[in-house]
Amino acid sequence: MCATLGPAAVPAARDGTPPSAAVSESAPLRTAPQLEEPQTCSGVAGFTCSYLPVPLDRRGGATETLRLRVATADNAAAPRGTLLLLTGGPGQAGAGLLPRLRQRFAQLLDDYRLVMIDQRGTGAGALTCDPLQAEVGGSDVTPPTAEAVRECARRLGAHRNFYTTADTVADLEDLRRALGVSQWTLDGVSYGSFVAQQYGLTFPDRVRRMVLDSVVPQDGPDALYDAGLRRAGWVLRQACQEQKCGFDPAAALAGVVRRYGNGVGVFDLIVASSVRDPKLTGSGFPPVLTLLRRAAEGDPAPLQEAIAELQGGDGTSPEQYSAGLHLATLCADLIQAPWGDSTAPLPQRDAAIDHVARGLRTDQVWPFEPRTAVGHGVVHGCRHWPPSRPNPPPPHPRLTMPVLLINGDRDLSTPLEWAVEQAARTPRGKLVTIAGMGHSIQGRNPVGDQAVRDFLLS
Repeated sequence: MCATLGPAAVPAARDGTPPSAAVSESAPLRTAPQLEEPQTCSGVAGFTCSYLPVPLDRRGGATETLRLRVATADNAAAPRGTLLLLTGGPGQAGAGLLPRLRQRFAQLLDDYRLVMIDQRGTGAGALTCDPLQAEVGGSDVTPPTAEAVRECARRLGAHRNFYTTADTVADLEDLRRALGVSQWTLDGVSYGSFVAQQYGLTFPDRVRRMVLDSVVPQDGPDALYDAGLRRAGWVLRQACQEQKCGFDPAAALAGVVRRYGNGVGVFDLIVASSVRDPKLTGSGFPPVLTLLRRAAEGDPAPLQEAIAELQGGDGTSPEQYSAGLHLATLCADLIQAPWGDSTAPLPQRDAAIDHVARGLRTDQVWPFEPRTAVGHGVVHGCRHWPPSRPNPPPPHPRLTMPVLLINGDRDLSTPLEWAVEQAARTPRGKLVTIAGMGHSIQGRNPVGDQAVRDFLLS
């Protein structure tokens, strides 16, 4: 679910006290949401940065508020209205990425007023769990230690219950009201596509159109990531065919993970490659095909070194991508976990994972092994996350507005199967598959950009 729209410098807002500087003040909110402290966004002409105060606990059980950073284009009278761009994760900054994303979405800026927001617990108000951050950075796949997960949950305390996607949806509705618009268009990337759908299923009359880029289905991902595991073999073979690599990389991978027991690390490396270098050429990233071939021939050291270099946080700050928020939200959102929802006791989770692992067939996750499906970061992180309030389901079962879904056929972070599944249950949806692309399409692929332009500007 992790989007890689690219890091950007975001001003730190931590004071070192738990649960984090995301909780800012203890005054009741005004009835009508308003944007506060407007000023020109630093280094970005034509945009105003401000803060949206929202309640930490939307059930009324606490008086603390969060101050969410918002960036809005100054063309409030744009002919096609307001476009809200939602970034991914969960955990990625929003408003802080404006300097980079403004260029990637330039084709829309004359017609739409672009708005971005740091979703609760991200960006300038990031939840901070230092050991967890150092272990996993922005990776879904890297498995954290149980100790880092438990330390983060202790640090957040009861506040970990207030970071569900439904809480973010309510924040977005406050933002819409503060902007004074009756309807807007949503564009969500990766986890941002899930947030967009949850908003559209909660407030369908407020959404004109919706773009879903690198799609997470409206019911959330399968915690086992089996679709991505299965898809990896196809992606490797496509890259091999293009490069005339001279061997079967899927079969080589199957042998390597059986021999060395490193399936999670190899999957982490291939997912990251599908994001950064979907043709797996090794340009700017480890040459995956070469590493697999050497490991299959009995020399696993270069592959293991590449995995070790990838894992370990990669210097990602919580302001860029909050690992603490990632778990707090993801573990609450999962409804397709082996143990049920986030209220399940921890011993029940361990038993459920063991049961699933014994029941998985190799063909369901090949070229990986069943243990890879229960050992990666999503399962391994949430199995240790204490029971918390689950994400409540939205009130409507189907998106009713026009929806464009775009997905790379080599995306292993949000595999194409998820987009196909979501398109099938979206009455006014259109799926455009981008050949040869990985994760996060817009601004990186002319075919995808043209599809978005045709959809939003026609």
